Amino acid sequence: MNNPYIVLPVLFQLFTAVLLLFFWFRVNAQRLITIICSFTSVGIAIWLFTEVYNHGILTMQAGEWKAPFGITFVADIFSATMVLLTSFSGMAVAVFATGSIRNARLKFGFFPILNFLLMGLHGAFLTGDIFNLYVWFEIIIIASFVLITIGGEKAQIEGAMKYVTMNLLASAIFLTAIAILYGMAGSLNMADLSGQVAQIENRGLVNVVAILFLVGFGIKSAIFPLYFWLPASYHTPPPAISAIFGGLLTKVGIYALLRIFTLIFIPDQFLSNLLIVMAALTILSGGLGAILQVNMRKIFSYLIVCHIGFMLAGLGIYTELAILGAIFYLIHDIVVKTNLFLISGLIFKLKGTLNIEKLGGIYKKYPKYALLMAISLFSLVGIPPLSGFWAKIFLIQGGFEENQYTLIGFILLGSFLTLWVIAKIWSEVFWKKSVDLPKKINVKYFSELAPFKQWAMLLPIVFLTLITLYIGLAAEHIIILSKQISYELMNPSTYIEAVLGPQIDTP
Repeated sequence: MNNPYIVLPVLFQLFTAVLLLFFWFRVNAQRLITIICSFTSVGIAIWLFTEVYNHGILTMQAGEWKAPFGITFVADIFSATMVLLTSFSGMAVAVFATGSIRNARLKFGFFPILNFLLMGLHGAFLTGDIFNLYVWFEIIIIASFVLITIGGEKAQIEGAMKYVTMNLLASAIFLTAIAILYGMAGSLNMADLSGQVAQIENRGLVNVVAILFLVGFGIKSAIFPLYFWLPASYHTPPPAISAIFGGLLTKVGIYALLRIFTLIFIPDQFLSNLLIVMAALTILSGGLGAILQVNMRKIFSYLIVCHIGFMLAGLGIYTELAILGAIFYLIHDIVVKTNLFLISGLIFKLKGTLNIEKLGGIYKKYPKYALLMAISLFSLVGIPPLSGFWAKIFLIQGGFEENQYTLIGFILLGSFLTLWVIAKIWSEVFWKKSVDLPKKINVKYFSELAPFKQWAMLLPIVFLTLITLYIGLAAEHIIILSKQISYELMNPSTYIEAVLGPQIDTP
C-alpha cells in the first residue's frame, strides 16, 4: 500500500536537527527542544509501527517514479521495528545527554549532530534502494565521526581515526559491490534485484559480489576478523555517544546483512558455511577479548563483538527458526547494550572511574541503583526468564534442526564467557568492598549535579530497563513479532509485490 508519510521519521529528525542549529549556543533551549522532539519522534515511530502491523507493507515512490526506476522507501514489519527501537534508544540517549554532557561539549553541536545520525539510521532502515542504503550509511559515518571527536581529547581522536578509517574502507568495498551488482543486474531497487540476481547464470560471480557485501557490512558490524576498530574507539567518547554507537551502529550492519542475504543473495552451502565460521570466530574473539579488559566500557565493547556473532549465526543457519532467534536477539541487544553504556556513564558519575579493579561497594552504598543495573547485566547473560534467554533458545533450536552442533557449542561458549565477564563485573563493582578514591577535579560527580540532571540520567536507564523486562517477561509478544519478521524475510514475495506491484512476475 502506498503511503507518503512513511518518511516522517526521516523528515522529523532532519527538521529537529535544523531547528537545533538556530540555538547553537543556547544549550538550555537545545535541551528542551531535544526532549520534546525525542518524545515526538517516538510517537511517530509508534504510529508507523502500528500502521505496518495493521495494514501490511507500506511503500513510497519518490517523485511518483514507479519502481524500479525511482527512489523507493519501504516500511515492512522489520524496518518499522528497527525505526521504533531506534526512536526508543535515541530518546533515552538524548534525555541522558541533557544531564550528563557538559555545556562546553553541547556548544560544539552535539544535539543537532545526534539528530542527523538518527536521521541516517531511520533512512537506512526505510530505504528500498541499495544505492540509497549506501548514501544513508555515509550520513551515519559523517555524523558519528563528528560525535566521536566532540571534545577533542587525545583518546577520542585516536579512536576516531581507527573508526573512520575502517568504516571508509567498508564504504569503498560496499560501493564497489554496488557498481558490480548494477553492471550484472541493471537495477538498484532491492525488490527488483531479488528477481534479477536469481536469473544470473554465472553463480560464481554472484558469490563474489555477495562476499564483497559481506565484507563491507561485516566491517560495519564488527565481524571477525575486522572487528578491532570497535573496542579501540567505542570507549573513548562520552557515555551518551557510546550508548548510541553500541546500541545501534553495529546493528544497522546486521540489519543490512539480514535484508540483503534474504532478499538478493540467497546463501548457498559455501556462503552458509562461511557465515557460520565467521559467526563462531566472532563469538570467540569478542568473548575472550572481554575477559582481558578492566575498563567497563571496553568490556561492553568486546561483548558487542561477541553478541554480533549470535545474530550472524542465525543468518548462517538460514532457517526460519534461526532467523527468528537472530531477530529476537537483535531486538534484545539494541535495548540492553544502549542501557549498559548509559549505566557505565552513571557509574562514572558516582565513582569517578570505570576501572573495575578500582570500583566497589555500589550495592552497599546505592542498593536501588545496583538492582536497576542488575536487570540489564543479567539480561545480557541470558538468565531466564530475562530477554537474552529466549533468543538463545531459538538459535540453539535452529542449530539442532540443521545439525550445527559445533556452532551450538560456540553459542554456549559465548554465553559462558558472557556469564564469566558479568560475574566479574558484579563481584568487582557491586559486591567488593568500596575503595576510597581521590576525587577528580575535572569530574562533576552525581551528587554535585542539579536534581534535573540527576533525573535526566536515571529516567532513561529506568525506561530501557522496563523495555528489557517487557521483552523477557512478555516474550510471547516479541516471539510473535519476530516470527512474522522471519517469515517475511524468508518469504520475500510479499515485499517484492508491495514494491513492484502485482503485475510483476516474481520468482
